[in-house]
Amino acid sequence: MQRESAAAPGSGKFDAFRLVRERAAIEGTLDAAVLPRLADQLVDDGAPLRWRIEGTTDAMGRPALAIDLAGELPLECQRCLGVFRWAVAQRTAVLLAGSEAEVAALDNGSELEVVLAVAPLDPIELVEDELVLALPFAPRHPDGECLPPAGTA
Repeated sequence: MQRESAAAPGSGKFDAFRLVRERAAIEGTLDAAVLPRLADQLVDDGAPLRWRIEGTTDAMGRPALAIDLAGELPLECQRCLGVFRWAVAQRTAVLLAGSEAEVAALDNGSELEVVLAVAPLDPIELVEDELVLALPFAPRHPDGECLPPAGTA
């Protein structure tokens, strides 16, 4: 995993507000199968995922993080029960708050997700949160792409 100067040495965590001030980014790769809230939803071993978290601001100039995810997750198709390879290619922005009161105020005034960033953040937790929110409720192949059930000709 590659880290810029906003990362806390040796901890794997980073200072989100510093990342914004420096307009820096951190990035890495991981196997989504090791993420606790995703492991039971993936049907094959090995779900490589690239991620990047960039310090930025929203349209109103508020501190934010842009979270980019790219990869492919092996999910079970709810129609044919075969493996459905769900492509992940998304960019999400989250606002940063420096206190619980600010979280509440930003939540009421924005459609974006708000993250409390008073302590260093774990990038893997942010990636996992975004993946959990993005997963399809009932994954399934596009119409006509399901495999016939085993034992049929």
